Amino acid sequence: MATKVFINLPVKDLNRSKAFFEGLGYSFNPQFTDENAACMVISDTIYVMLLIEPYFQTFTKKGISDATKQTEVLIALDASSKEEVVNTIAKAKELGATIYNEPQDHGWMYQHSFADLDGHQWELAYMDETQMPG
Repeated sequence: MATKVFINLPVKDLNRSKAFFEGLGYSFNPQFTDENAACMVISDTIYVMLLIEPYFQTFTKKGISDATKQTEVLIALDASSKEEVVNTIAKAKELGATIYNEPQDHGWMYQHSFADLDGHQWELAYMDETQMPG
């Protein structure tokens, strides 16, 4: 059974992408970061590899999607509170992200979304499972 998750995303400008995600509070593992790739730490078991497009291309024979025009993946992360969702979305927007969906409040779950500088779509959700319907 897998014990870690590595999400690989192509980026146009690695330094710009790193600055964006550092602005959101994420750190990078220097052991797996160089001029071609940066290993963003989401948690002890979840990592996002930001790979410059030419390097990303070495891992696949398929073309690279333009995430500003087509959805390639929705990356969903949990949050510890509704306030964390609201604050993270506000900070992402301040750092240049675009908001592609309105927030949704289902009572027991609050979620909101942004697209990063390369168009990759991120969803943040806070869930209070004690309030979950039936």
